Amino acid sequence: MIFKSQFVKVSIVGTLVASSLLNLAQPTFASGSEQNTASNDEIAAYGNTENPKNIIFMVGDGMGPSFNTAFRYFKDNPDTQEMEKTAFDDYLVGTQRTNPHDSKDNVTDSAAGATAFSSGHKTYNGAIGVDENKKTVETVLERAKKKGKSTGLVTTSEVTDATPAAYASHIDSRDKKDEIAKQFFENRIDDQHTVDVILGGGAKYFGSANDNIDKKFKQEGYDVVSNKDELEQADGDKVLGLFADKNMPLQIDAPDDDPRLADMQSAALDRLSQNDKGFFLMVEGASIDKAAHANDVTGVMSEMGGFEKAFDDAIAYAKEHEDTLVVATADHSTGGLTIAKGKDYIWNASAIHNMKHSGQWMTEQIAEGKDIEETIQAGYNKYLPTQTVKAIRKEAKKLSKIKEDDERYDAQYQKLQDAIQKTINDESNTGWTTYGHTGEDVNTYAFGLQSEKFYGNIDNTDNAKNIFDIYNQE
Repeated sequence: MIFKSQFVKVSIVGTLVASSLLNLAQPTFASGSEQNTASNDEIAAYGNTENPKNIIFMVGDGMGPSFNTAFRYFKDNPDTQEMEKTAFDDYLVGTQRTNPHDSKDNVTDSAAGATAFSSGHKTYNGAIGVDENKKTVETVLERAKKKGKSTGLVTTSEVTDATPAAYASHIDSRDKKDEIAKQFFENRIDDQHTVDVILGGGAKYFGSANDNIDKKFKQEGYDVVSNKDELEQADGDKVLGLFADKNMPLQIDAPDDDPRLADMQSAALDRLSQNDKGFFLMVEGASIDKAAHANDVTGVMSEMGGFEKAFDDAIAYAKEHEDTLVVATADHSTGGLTIAKGKDYIWNASAIHNMKHSGQWMTEQIAEGKDIEETIQAGYNKYLPTQTVKAIRKEAKKLSKIKEDDERYDAQYQKLQDAIQKTINDESNTGWTTYGHTGEDVNTYAFGLQSEKFYGNIDNTDNAKNIFDIYNQE
């Protein structure tokens, strides 16, 4: 199923957003009321006061506000004076607070953030679907299934990674991925599997090393697929798609037979839409965060592009299906990305556009023993100065002397990636402050029925609380 973006400009957009962000009274369109004078076009764009039958909740993992701004610079047409908007910009409705309830940390990880999104409960970093006392908490996906709706999880990471895991499993540590995969199969609601559509990476957790869970899903009637063609040819309403052993490759590096995030979302919507009672779908652009942890600006912009395409398609779906709510946000920011660094007032996105591969890809190739100069030329689409290659070769030699299970390996691997990425970070004038997460508020984007619930500055737990409220009103 292919969804084409259809942007609708409505005169009340500015009033709605401005009033919410300024905490002023918001206009109300009461269904069936004499005050309801909204035009058909406005209703098509904003829906009415009925509850949404379908919810698409989208997470740009690690996508702090600077990522959205940098992506606008990246997408800008240099031949025009005006900076063009991205697909996100017209749907900005507010911001979200992201702090966890952790005895040591006050900046969240993805597990605590996702548990807040999925359940409405603050918890400690590393927790998956459990509260501070390690007690199981109900998730919005589970509530949707209890109400007879179809459910789906789509991600570019391992499907057992923190964000998708927090919607359909309950465990004290995000690192227990074998157990998370088992819970995906074993957890039932009314004798039905909790999740109907599961798409992403992480095949290693579903194979022979973990009790052949993929085969068990197949025996239960799921289509089990491993590439884009198989996903397109599958005709069942339940599917387990595992497209990589671990995380899926970054979009800029991915082979043609890998589905992109928008492809997986489309496949999920095609199946979930068949349920007359509606659906809940979580879609995660997980590798924005993966690339940002390594300070890989090429990878970040690649994954922002993939997430924007999925968001644009979701908005188009909601405009065609007026009973749909779309919400997009981030769990936290990652890397401390800065748009320009040092004393120069410039960020040069054109340098990133010239890249053919991410820093991650070049680092993986060199770590595996591939020719350094050939790999760098393939990634940068040009030859780098001799001194730069010499510095990369020095770090690669150090890495080659360390075994992967050595505690020093990851730190040296990052030093190699830093050496590889120094040129693009300098040429683009991109700054980074950390390899970890940062605690600033993140943006909220929303469209459709009940989107006003997400206006203003809200807590990350309010996402689940709002969705539970929607379900309670059905």
